[in-house]
Amino acid sequence: MTFSLGIVGAGQFSGQFATLFQAHPGVGDVHVTDLLPERAERLVAAQGLAGTFPSYEAMLESEDIDAVAIFTQRWTHGPLVLQGLNAGKHVYSAVPMAITEEEIAAIIDAVKATGLTYMMGETSQYNPATVHARNRIAEGAFGRLFYAEGDYVHDMDLGFYDAYRYSGGEMWKATASYPPLLYPTHSVGGVLGAWDTHAVSVSAIGVRDERGDGVFDKRISQFDNDFSNATALFEVAGGGSFRTNEFRRVGYPSHIRESRFRFFGTEASMEQLATVALWQDKHGVQDITELLEPKPTMAPDDPSLQHIAPELRAAFTSGSAPVHDRSRLPRAFDHLHNGHEGSHHFLVDDFVTAVNTRTLPSVNAWVAARYTLPGIIAHASALRDGVRLEIPDFGDAPEA
Repeated sequence: MTFSLGIVGAGQFSGQFATLFQAHPGVGDVHVTDLLPERAERLVAAQGLAGTFPSYEAMLESEDIDAVAIFTQRWTHGPLVLQGLNAGKHVYSAVPMAITEEEIAAIIDAVKATGLTYMMGETSQYNPATVHARNRIAEGAFGRLFYAEGDYVHDMDLGFYDAYRYSGGEMWKATASYPPLLYPTHSVGGVLGAWDTHAVSVSAIGVRDERGDGVFDKRISQFDNDFSNATALFEVAGGGSFRTNEFRRVGYPSHIRESRFRFFGTEASMEQLATVALWQDKHGVQDITELLEPKPTMAPDDPSLQHIAPELRAAFTSGSAPVHDRSRLPRAFDHLHNGHEGSHHFLVDDFVTAVNTRTLPSVNAWVAARYTLPGIIAHASALRDGVRLEIPDFGDAPEA
């Protein structure tokens, strides 16, 4: 059984995912649309895809398209997802789910009403540290988990300037000021992807930018934002807390590891840094670095990556780590590029399997809401000098 797919947005990431979707035995024809038609045409020609559509609306009107995968600017996802669901298409969306509580609620309502598959492609769901913590939590190895940390630390100088110029055109500085806490899923998702709980309140602090280059400048920002760094402390259901950092001005080698996690329980703890990871209990310390280390599947100078800033290429080349269980993946993926610490293969397979079996994917609408909405509320807290705010919750996904 296969379904046809429409790729929405032919930017830097979509080409990597187009390869994987096209190779998956559960997917048939793959089409592309982009606001810049020449980008869609180049992607189709480069990968031998089925063809292009002149617009997203035309793609949604076509009976030849069963599902869409959205790889557009991060603040556009909510409305595009709703369009797709309401047009009768299954939807895979890059992160974040949306940028307002109202958009998130509308997506959940649309999934309920249509019965269609929605999945948010959060890479931290399969970050090796998250996978290992999830496995150890299931075994009870931590004892009672009571605290965790998730950081997404990616300096603007390490590839983001180039990425925003590529996607934003002449007005790129207006969009490069996107508020860090409105892109929270790489940090929040890595914690909650392991810990079976959800955030119920938050207090956050934002750091106003001082670079003075027009990025994170309220006079220019499309989002009226001057925070380049932010920290949030969340209370979780059932007792406990976790802290996240979203940093865009930071002296840290984000090209080595941009997301990192820590988990603390009454019996054991786990800590990950840029180049080392440790498991610790009351008896000693075990180095688990190799268990969590992905092995590259392609060279950073591969011609397919020539349009991507060198500092960002590691995100496109990382293979699987020993902690990943690849037994469920199609063999067609065995020698294809991966990315974001081995997550891309699993995310594509999650979505394809969910559509073809009509089951809930890993990061379904309800899970995506719990990964996304905490950051939206945290940004509101930071704008109010850290006042503690309650985080609404849409509950668990309904039983199949």
